[in-house]
Amino acid sequence: MSARFQELDWRQTPLGELVLRRRWDPAFDREVHEIKLNDEFLMSSLFTVSEVELAHLALADLHGPLDVVVGGLGLGYTARTVLENPDVRSMIVIDALGEVIEWHQRGLLPGGQALASDPRCRLVHADFFALSRSDQGLDPADPERRFHAIIVDIDHSPRHLLHPGNADFYEPEGLRRVAARLHPGGVFALWSNEPPDDAYTAALADRFARARAEVVRFHNPLQQREATATVYLATTSA
Repeated sequence: MSARFQELDWRQTPLGELVLRRRWDPAFDREVHEIKLNDEFLMSSLFTVSEVELAHLALADLHGPLDVVVGGLGLGYTARTVLENPDVRSMIVIDALGEVIEWHQRGLLPGGQALASDPRCRLVHADFFALSRSDQGLDPADPERRFHAIIVDIDHSPRHLLHPGNADFYEPEGLRRVAARLHPGGVFALWSNEPPDDAYTAALADRFARARAEVVRFHNPLQQREATATVYLATTSA
């Protein structure tokens, strides 16, 4: 394998073949990390603006000390941005793929070891959606615990799911469960790769005191055009 392309790890998982690779992109003169699941790209370090903005938008109107849950670890950009906020005192990151957590702990991803070793951060290998619907809660050590922000970046959108079993999370009862895990004035933030879905925003508004969809715009260096993602934000009553 050439020095310009390295497969750092390959694993067979319940969801399919998971691959972490690193390549040098001469067009942008930078190193790129990518995660693929089967034949689909899950994420790339070429596109991180919306993941960073997800964290910024979720915490923008909150004041510390803050306890945060992040559903979905990925390349770690959202979680690391959360920890850049000095008001954050604790963060639980839940990911269904233990392999991804291990990649961070082993330092196979930039900033991974720093994230894993931060005393405010706890990486939990679990199914976020299963925890959200269980009596165990989002903190396995404290089933009754509430949070100031719950930030989720797992599925492609509320309609385009990695697994059909995740669907109930986006329905009214799933949203009620999320709201119940938040403190008064707490924020639920959800990343989506698709344009705003008015029906989903309305569903959020039915369960939360306030809800909106923010469009995040960024440059797509591969296609040389503007790209967008959506961040849904819903706040419980204060």
